[in-house]
Amino acid sequence: MAENERDMDGDKPKEEKAIVLDFLEYGYAMEGGRMPVVQALGLTNFSLLELVPKKDVILQPHKEVYIGEGKRDEIHHIKGRLPYEKLTETAKGELPSIIEGRVKVEEVRFVNFFNMAQPLSLRMHQLELLPGMGKKHMLEVLEQRKEKPFESFDEIKKRITLMPNPQTMIMKRIINEIQGKEKHRIFVR
Repeated sequence: MAENERDMDGDKPKEEKAIVLDFLEYGYAMEGGRMPVVQALGLTNFSLLELVPKKDVILQPHKEVYIGEGKRDEIHHIKGRLPYEKLTETAKGELPSIIEGRVKVEEVRFVNFFNMAQPLSLRMHQLELLPGMGKKHMLEVLEQRKEKPFESFDEIKKRITLMPNPQTMIMKRIINEIQGKEKHRIFVR
């Protein structure tokens, strides 16, 4: 799939890969199911997904699986999106470390957010949606990025005085969005 190909909603690219949060070999106990289920996190839009593995496939948390179009080695089909409340305790426990890993791996993507964020209204800026980002830090980020775009989280920390850790701010925001605690969504579909 092309990088810019959009899903049916037309807003974000489809998920191509996901990371396993939990594998339920016998399905959900409360639903009396016997079909294996995978709870996973999409890597592009941080969508919570319910996947059905192929027969005799056993998956471990943190395993990356292909879920895009065409031949899939481990996943039979995507059952659908999954609300945060339906995640198992194991999946909820794995979520923070998986998001931390993704934010580190995709540092350029998230540093770019600091370089490209725009106003939402006359009174609110996208940067202010990050936990710990107040007006003072937001204005300083805007001023500094005019001089030179940021290239790393470390550079943001060095150039913006007393700002909380930008990597942690991004991680907290993603988790809050996944949990449905935020009105505006920046990173999660």
